[in-house]
Amino acid sequence: MRKFSAHEQQFRKERDNYTYSQTFVIETVDPDGVPDGEYRMNSDIIFTPDGKRMEKITFAPPDSLKRITLSKQDLDDLRDIQPFVLTTEELPKYNVTYVGRQVVDELHTYVFDVAPKKMEKDQRYFQGRVWVDDRDLQIVKSYGKAVPDILKKNNENIFPHFETYRENISGPYWFPTYTHADDTLHFSTGGVHVRMTVKYSNYKRFGSSVKIGTAVEVKE
Repeated sequence: MRKFSAHEQQFRKERDNYTYSQTFVIETVDPDGVPDGEYRMNSDIIFTPDGKRMEKITFAPPDSLKRITLSKQDLDDLRDIQPFVLTTEELPKYNVTYVGRQVVDELHTYVFDVAPKKMEKDQRYFQGRVWVDDRDLQIVKSYGKAVPDILKKNNENIFPHFETYRENISGPYWFPTYTHADDTLHFSTGGVHVRMTVKYSNYKRFGSSVKIGTAVEVKE
């Protein structure tokens, strides 16, 4: 596990040197299978001239969701949980159980179940299963959900199960390229069927050093 998490640590540092485009869509679906509300956001992860990394929103039409609303946790999960990376520093937070070996799309993988050891307040975690390429020792697929669900009297924040695939973009590094969810969120008022897709594309290496910025530009 230490060797695997060290490879994931290297990958996270490498990905921080890349620009890419991201398309995020979540929709609610009525009982007939017809979408009845949508939130869409396209963005580019870029670098400013002084080398700071930022997200530039390129397309964000008014959302038409009526039965759910997106929370800060949903957007944090989009950045940190759906493209899940199990680094050396993250590893102590999780119980990791070896399940066996499996061939996934002609890749020979080790399979692990992953669950947080304990939930710290205001922290987000991944819970589910990961498939690790037996040669590059990196996650190539993950299936699970962001936890915990937040259930308060007037605030039910429930998160869907999702599947994320990575592709071999550069050298030994496997980059997330596609996330999909098709799940029913069980609120006290009833279930809401949601579908979510995240596509990551146009990975391009920028440089060797990175500064993380928080700038966000919104362009209608």
